[in-house]
Amino acid sequence: MSFLKKKGSCHEAPTVSQPGGKLVALVGNPNVGKSVLFNALTGAYVTVSNYPGTSVEVARGNATINGEHFEIVDTPGMYSILPITEEERVAREILLNERPHLVLHVLDARNLERMLPMTLQLIEAELPVVLVVNIMDEAKRMGLTIDIELLSKNLGIPVVAAATAKKIGLPEIRAAISGTVPSAVNRFSYSKQMESDIASVASQLKGDYMLSSKSLGLLLLQGDDEVAELVRGVEGGEAPAVEVTVKDKRFERRESFHLDLSMERKEIVKRILDGVFKAPEKRVVTFAERLSRWTVRPATGIPLLFFVLYFGLYKFVGDFGAGTLVDLLEGKGFEEHINPWMVQHVKALVPWESIQELFVGEYGIITLGLRYAVGIILPIVATFFLFFSMLEDSGYFPRLALLVDRVFKTIGLTGRAVIPMVLGFGCDTMATMVTRTLETVRERVIATLLLALAIPCSAQLGVILALLSKAPGALLVWSVCLLLIFLLVGLLAAKVLPGETPMFYMELPPMRAPQLSNVFTKTYTRMQWYFMEILPLFILASVLLWLGKITNFFETMVRGLSPVMAALGLPKEVAVAFIFGFFRRDYGAAGLYDLQTKGLLNPRQLTVAAVTLTLFIPCVAQFLIMKKERGWKVACGIGVFVSTFAFGSGWLLNRLLLVTGIL
Repeated sequence: MSFLKKKGSCHEAPTVSQPGGKLVALVGNPNVGKSVLFNALTGAYVTVSNYPGTSVEVARGNATINGEHFEIVDTPGMYSILPITEEERVAREILLNERPHLVLHVLDARNLERMLPMTLQLIEAELPVVLVVNIMDEAKRMGLTIDIELLSKNLGIPVVAAATAKKIGLPEIRAAISGTVPSAVNRFSYSKQMESDIASVASQLKGDYMLSSKSLGLLLLQGDDEVAELVRGVEGGEAPAVEVTVKDKRFERRESFHLDLSMERKEIVKRILDGVFKAPEKRVVTFAERLSRWTVRPATGIPLLFFVLYFGLYKFVGDFGAGTLVDLLEGKGFEEHINPWMVQHVKALVPWESIQELFVGEYGIITLGLRYAVGIILPIVATFFLFFSMLEDSGYFPRLALLVDRVFKTIGLTGRAVIPMVLGFGCDTMATMVTRTLETVRERVIATLLLALAIPCSAQLGVILALLSKAPGALLVWSVCLLLIFLLVGLLAAKVLPGETPMFYMELPPMRAPQLSNVFTKTYTRMQWYFMEILPLFILASVLLWLGKITNFFETMVRGLSPVMAALGLPKEVAVAFIFGFFRRDYGAAGLYDLQTKGLLNPRQLTVAAVTLTLFIPCVAQFLIMKKERGWKVACGIGVFVSTFAFGSGWLLNRLLLVTGIL
């Protein structure tokens, strides 16, 4: 999968996209500002594609600095050269196989001591490294001081102080890229025993490698299978002797090697930071830090989450997007002006009634397809992605992940899964692709199932919020049903699927006010991607519905679903919304919007229809992505389960509402 994505532009130096050029790799922990730096360096359009043989996406762009062309690659987050996750493995593969001209190691100035061990590993590997100490503005605000010159002297590599979100340090970074940075010289030593063990392996490596023999020896002693395979391929007949030495040394140090290595690296980092890093005796606690703490503590984080959901989703997306903007575009624009004008001109130009129906009929491309896509879906998607981008740019999502981690563990997920889940409220298709970032196959399957079942996309969510808010209690019933089903199915899936929930860790970026330029760029990018995906599907759906109508197949489908609708306590006309929902969930929600405006549903029926439609089978686009990510067997299994569960839940809810008299 490969597509073009618009990124944020940098005002300091225009970038001209040129193919090829020297490779510059951005590496570092997640949430340290690599992507912000990448955007600033590359400018306009970059390619985002899967790394060969994996499902991990890697962004590549081009920069022209001092008349020379460079290819910039934004590697996935990594904590060490020794990979654990697939993302770390891909980042290391780029270092091993692509021979970068320069490696920019980006770290958080507030967490120097914790992140510098990876800098040591890059120096140890004798790569051409420049250290970018990022987020310096937040460090200064906290009263932290860092002597950059002394840090550079102690490490023996160039060091740049930066705050890339505020364009600070970019000229120095560009100068480092266009200059000549020699391979780092390793000046750090471990204990005599550790050095002896490493040397016994490294001395046997005679081939040409991107990393130093010392670095490769350490990775072999740590049990790195990919490096072991690389050594077998390069060393040929000498590889068995290397493997014997590694096996013997690993057995001798089997109880303490990893711990000893970690402790020795920490000691080296402490010596490097002596006189470099100073913290005040009484550190200044900023409002942003207080807010950050409030967001991760259940007592304050849960009320804040409800506050964000109420004003962000309910008021902004539901009321303003699905209410005010949809009324303006769909009601005033299409119903009063565009549709009548198009009907008049199409009928004047096209003499055949059946062809007129294709364009301006009940299921016409213009009167239904474009009206749904532009008049109903576009304003809702725009408001949601604007809201989503503001939360993303503020640094709230990693904190939300920490807040919900304990609950998510009960359903077989970690807090990391909150990102695809929240993104699913924008587009379930996009979110299904993002499940690649989860560590285990078990997590990915559970997340895919929950996205297909209980997470409504932004357009569907906006329409349903707008419809149910008019019926007192209906929105509460719908919300409680979805939450209970999400937890119940997740809990059952966690019990049924084999495997354990992995450990969860996540870097916390600084909490800050969103930058409008970033917010609007991200919103525009996502809207462009989403709209380019949905518009052809809406037009295709209109054509298929038109064919179904003129062949009476559509009426046959409605009659076939009538008994099901009756079992749910719904009029047969609601079957139309479910047929629409098969093409896209948001298409079905828009169909429900039409039925409600015609006065065909009372509050109970509207609630039952909304719950069932939300749970209904994933749309075609999401199903195809599920097939691509999880395979035919899993995708079909999820599709059948979700459809059966949706109608079963709708029937049960209808009976419950009838018996209790609620609504």
